[in-house]
Amino acid sequence: MSEQRATLAVIAAEAGVSQATVSKVINGRSDVAPATRERIEGLLRAHNYLQPGRQNRARRSGLVDLIIGGLDSAWAVEILRGVEAECAQRGVGTVVSLVPPGEATPSSWSALPVQHHSDGVILVTASVTQAQRAQVERGGVALVVIDPIDLPDNGVPSIGATNWGGGLAATEHLLELGHRRIAAIGGRKEMLCSQARIDGYRAALERAGIEVDRDLIRFGDFQHEGGFRCAQELLALPEPPTAIFAGSDQQAMGVYEAARQAGLSIPQDLSVVGFDDLPMCDWLSPPLTTVRQPLEEMGRVAARTLFQLLEDQPLVSPRVELSTELKVRVSTAPPRL
Repeated sequence: MSEQRATLAVIAAEAGVSQATVSKVINGRSDVAPATRERIEGLLRAHNYLQPGRQNRARRSGLVDLIIGGLDSAWAVEILRGVEAECAQRGVGTVVSLVPPGEATPSSWSALPVQHHSDGVILVTASVTQAQRAQVERGGVALVVIDPIDLPDNGVPSIGATNWGGGLAATEHLLELGHRRIAAIGGRKEMLCSQARIDGYRAALERAGIEVDRDLIRFGDFQHEGGFRCAQELLALPEPPTAIFAGSDQQAMGVYEAARQAGLSIPQDLSVVGFDDLPMCDWLSPPLTTVRQPLEEMGRVAARTLFQLLEDQPLVSPRVELSTELKVRVSTAPPRL
């Protein structure tokens, strides 16, 4: 008899249930009474049966779930490219599931890896609730998060970039050019990466002895529309900014359009800095100065971290931040005198 069958039989006997009921609990099925589920889960933990590495070695499917809000942006495509490349090197397939923002409930994504019999899941730009983590753990599935909305606990590894440093570098570049009235457009307020970029912006101004003007800070959605709307508001101020740190390349494109409609030239009338360094930045007119975050490498590192979990290898840190770098192009210049 195999180790897995023997363990299931022992757990079933100790719990006073059938092996089928134990299997239902392992696979996250909902048709088990709460008290019975709690008793079985306690025994599974006692037998080290819910450790992701051990469980997956017994039933490795050769599939990894990538769960993301959408693929309608170059940002998401770069993440996917990195995950898929790393998985392909190991002969592992990638299953992509789209879960729109705001719908990351247990029923919408955390049951998918169990349904797909996946070895692990990489979750992109989302938060992980206790209920979601519990459902994934019950299936013995490893979990890694890229750019989490909020900082997960140490039991959930996460991959990101040095967002604070990127916001600092973007703003310092504009200060060095002579700008003093610098605006910033973040993503959604609750997003960890958005908060960090705005905090970096604030830190650069404070280091330069410039008071932070709350009227110059706006929060969009990291999309073109958010950048356009926020830039319109900023450019309509009695004393508009001479430079805008857009928080993402897509928002920067929205700023470009708002400037065009206002009759302003970039960078002669308005300097613009983005964040991401998407492939399109070289093709914008003018080419966009931006902060590069290594999106493809973030995808690769997330996949490598997942495989470390599956192989019971210790992680150096539950939180990995990859370096950002300022890429100066043509969209920034000294302000008009």
